[in-house]
Amino acid sequence: MSEAKDQTEDLLRSPVATLEELQHWTSLFGRTQQMLLEYATDSLSDTKEPAGLALPSGMGSPAWADEAAKLARPLNDLWIDNIKFWQHFMPGVAGEPVPPSALDKDKRFAAPQWRSHPLFDLIRQSYGFLSDHLLKGVDTLEGVDPKQREQIRFATKIFVDALSPSNFAFTNPQVIERTIETRGENLLHGLKHMLDDMRKGQLTHADQTAFELGKNIAATPGKVVHETPLYQLIQYEPTTERVNAIPLLIFPPWINRFYILDLNPTNSFIKWAVDQGLTVFVVSWRSADASMADVTMDDYVLGGLVDAIDTVRDALDVPSVHAIGYCVAGTALAMALAWLAANGQADKVRSATFFTAQIDFSRAGDLTLFVDEHMLKLIESLAAEKGYLDGRYMAVTFNLLRGRDLIWNYVVNNYLLGADYPAFDLLYWNGDTTNLPARWHADYLRDLYRDNKLVEAGAIRIDNTPIDLRRISTPVYIQAGREDHIAPATSVWKFMDYLSGSKRFVLAGSGHIAGVVNPPASNKYQYWTNEEKVGSLEDFIAGAKETRGSWWPDWRRWIESFGSDSVPAKRARRPGKGKLKALENAPGRYVRTR
Repeated sequence: MSEAKDQTEDLLRSPVATLEELQHWTSLFGRTQQMLLEYATDSLSDTKEPAGLALPSGMGSPAWADEAAKLARPLNDLWIDNIKFWQHFMPGVAGEPVPPSALDKDKRFAAPQWRSHPLFDLIRQSYGFLSDHLLKGVDTLEGVDPKQREQIRFATKIFVDALSPSNFAFTNPQVIERTIETRGENLLHGLKHMLDDMRKGQLTHADQTAFELGKNIAATPGKVVHETPLYQLIQYEPTTERVNAIPLLIFPPWINRFYILDLNPTNSFIKWAVDQGLTVFVVSWRSADASMADVTMDDYVLGGLVDAIDTVRDALDVPSVHAIGYCVAGTALAMALAWLAANGQADKVRSATFFTAQIDFSRAGDLTLFVDEHMLKLIESLAAEKGYLDGRYMAVTFNLLRGRDLIWNYVVNNYLLGADYPAFDLLYWNGDTTNLPARWHADYLRDLYRDNKLVEAGAIRIDNTPIDLRRISTPVYIQAGREDHIAPATSVWKFMDYLSGSKRFVLAGSGHIAGVVNPPASNKYQYWTNEEKVGSLEDFIAGAKETRGSWWPDWRRWIESFGSDSVPAKRARRPGKGKLKALENAPGRYVRTR
């Protein structure tokens, strides 16, 4: 690496190259052109639907270009100010000292090369000036409402992150050193990564060959014991001689694959729950296709959640289940509980647990910035022909929420540095997208995120039954993530304002995924509890007790409070041995459907 650094210094001083070096780089550029030509030829000759994601209609029109130009014009003034800033670093030009910057602790510029070489230090600090200028400028805008201001701020942040000099080969000293060290092979390798991602229309985060469903991921032993056009029901093999009399039924979000709760044996919530002596069932939702174009929330609540609850109760001959709803499935679980309560069937669910779920969307975070009439029309147009929304569009949305970590970090590492992808199960799951029914998804965004109807008694109906969250008296456990950017803790707390039964709120360290998938053996993060009755999240935090490690044992003790009666792990407590016959091994075919 020191040799590459020395060569970088030489290159910056004198770009003269030997004949041998020119021959090498000419060959490299030739191979690059060949790869691009092959990609273009494949794209033009392919008569099938392209694998990559198409730009929304109108993106290439003159009108769109004119609007984009209007947005870009104000940036000229910023660039002029930026040039003035550069003068502070020029010999013989007086200037005020450069103030400390947030970039001093920014991991994008953590490498010492960003400070040791004056040119790259200049580039880094110039970028810091520009980004601060742009972001602060949002606060000075006049004549915009609060939501518009936040939309502008979010769009500006995306632009600023994209503009970072760390994202470009000739302004990133690490990329320059790597290019010299490998004689350009890193760029060629990175180009292959980029073209592969363009072909499939999705950014790759993890080694796609490192995992196999049912082998080293989603591998907890079990059987599919029930199947409908909407979901498969998986029952897991018990690992204890006796199990709790009340079974556990888990509803994962249908915008992702269920095995976020079963990544590998060391961090699998499902395996941990089985080892705790619970009879565990999990719903594996079907990825949408054209046949699901007209699926609605009624179908998910009644044909999904309530149907699964009744199926498990009947199969084990028990009066009730413990239910868990994660993210959007938690929202649907709240609807199901309200529907059951309205129809005199509330006792079918003994307790309900909500993982980072929301019912009041008034403080739902950055995702609300994507929900306006223009975006709803765009989603409807994208899904109109097929009847479903390609899951890759949702992946882009979630990646944008953490663009530095989930987009530009991989652009630098895998496209510019040419690094191989890591064998990381969580990132593999993150890229395993699920298609969404078109009608349902539009209604969900419109009725919940935009209009916040769920908290209005009777504003939403399921099978013509008015949904009133205040009728829910089922005991609930509410888990939120302190750094959750998808379901902010302030939004999850809203459960406390509407449900009528006993409630336990737990604030976990980390975010939407790591805050949930945090096994006790890892001894990571922490969680906070407050046994006092408080009226706000701020008051909860002020008087909360911090406990190191996972909140899972706290949840298990809470579950135990509803009855510790146990039964032998025999007959119907084993998948396929009771009324429900085994259809196939877990994780089932629905999770494999693309």
